Amino acid sequence: MRILGKGKTALAIKEHYTNAIMYDDSDIDSFDINSDELTVVSPGIPPSNYLVRNSKNLISEYDLFKDKMPFNIWISGTNGKTTTTQMMQFILEDRGSICGGNIGTPLAKLDLKKKIWILETSSFTLHYTDIVKPNIYVLLPISDDHCSWHGSFKEYEKSKLKPLDYMTKDDISIVPSKYKDYKTNSKVYFYNTSTDIANIFDIEKERVDFQEPFLLDALLALSVEKLIFNKISYEKINNFIQDPHKLEEFRDSKNRLWIDDSKATNLDATVQALKIYKDKKIYLILGGDDKDANLEPLFKELIKYDLKIYAIGKNTDKLDTLSKKYNLKLEKKYSLENAVKDISKLLTTNSVSLLSPAAASLDQFKSYKDRGERFKVFVNSFTD
Repeated sequence: MRILGKGKTALAIKEHYTNAIMYDDSDIDSFDINSDELTVVSPGIPPSNYLVRNSKNLISEYDLFKDKMPFNIWISGTNGKTTTTQMMQFILEDRGSICGGNIGTPLAKLDLKKKIWILETSSFTLHYTDIVKPNIYVLLPISDDHCSWHGSFKEYEKSKLKPLDYMTKDDISIVPSKYKDYKTNSKVYFYNTSTDIANIFDIEKERVDFQEPFLLDALLALSVEKLIFNKISYEKINNFIQDPHKLEEFRDSKNRLWIDDSKATNLDATVQALKIYKDKKIYLILGGDDKDANLEPLFKELIKYDLKIYAIGKNTDKLDTLSKKYNLKLEKKYSLENAVKDISKLLTTNSVSLLSPAAASLDQFKSYKDRGERFKVFVNSFTD
């Protein structure tokens, strides 16, 4: 067996299959393009990669564990899949579940003795998965993301819908109503809003202590509990603590409100963040690596708000061009530090500063976490 990649997923597989040989782009000269050997591809490697294009018997990490997976739940979509996965694991852990996949733990590291696998599933993984399917598939709304990897939004969307092609009448899927005409043999529940989920699964929404967008995540997690165990753990879900850098509010020494939403790496996440603060003046920090996404839908939303944009990162000039087109106020700051410095001069207790970049962070930072932590450092340095 061959493994494409030498990162976390590849190394975990290698521990199970010690005779497998790992390859990356540095090994092109020794890679046999005529081999029919089973080749497992790490999810981050794009389909345009030379090794991928020249592999005849290519499978995903998920396909590799087809015969070993216990009852499994896949969670995908553009935004909210990590939170939904974490919430579901929080609820079901005492019933023998474990979570992994895109959330950070490769399948090769998951406990095979657990009764339930809850897998955050990326479009990268789904692109390569052609054999195994979930018992339950929870699909959050899909918006423009990862177009540079997939080649187009259509291909990205196609990957997200792919599990529905393989599911049977014994499987269950929860899918946005936008895809009500998509053919699948699974039992499908369609929704548009969190209210729809509450009504479909008879969940008392007022007993769940989360606001949107996390309310939808919580209700989806509870809906799966209802499907499997016919129970709704209101008290337990309300004890769930959200990760940092996702609509994380904090106040400076002058009692002014700043929001670290650094994990908003695509436009839909930023749109959802804006809705929460629609009644306030917003100083919005946008920018980074948008992965060639079409940002026009974001700017059509931005014109609804009282805001000023502070552009940072790789796509600063692109944001500036769009701002001029939509007659929005924007300052080209390029760096997060400069943006925070200027916002601090204007921010009041009646307004908010929102870091919700609608872009990935790797053009200037180690990760979205690094971006969020440095945001807090800059805020404190300019307000102390």
